[in-house]
Amino acid sequence: MNWLPFGRETLVSALSKEELLERLATVTRGTRAEGLPELRPLFYGQVGEHGFRISRVIDKGDNFLPLLLGKVEATPRGSILFVRYQLFSTTRFFLWFWTGILLGFSLFFFLGSQQFLQGGVCLSLMGLNYVLAVFFFYRQLLPSKKLFQEVINFPPSSVESSHKL
Repeated sequence: MNWLPFGRETLVSALSKEELLERLATVTRGTRAEGLPELRPLFYGQVGEHGFRISRVIDKGDNFLPLLLGKVEATPRGSILFVRYQLFSTTRFFLWFWTGILLGFSLFFFLGSQQFLQGGVCLSLMGLNYVLAVFFFYRQLLPSKKLFQEVINFPPSSVESSHKL
């Protein structure tokens, strides 16, 4: 497990670039292909002609759901996907904001007022906040990666039949 809440991955698919992006668009809300209303969307986001920006559809809100950013390049035998997994920008902002605030308080208590107990509490809270954010991110990352890889690797009939309304 990485100690930063993001990851990178390079995937190879036997599907052509167009087929892969079309398959992603089919299971993504907002860019779903016309004529397939019976499919339940698996992702929210956008799929363009060169890449995608998607996140997994979930039933209950979760601030630590990973955002999948991808770029697809065509090859003679399929395509290569360059995928980044990261926190949404608002979640990243609040994580760094509270990390900075708690670090500032701990420095103030350690250096400014010589109150080591309060400084230690602030430092502990800062560490706990960061560790929990990383833990919850990676807890959501595995199902997102698994679903994404299922969509890009399986034949269209198995993806469509397993995700009907």
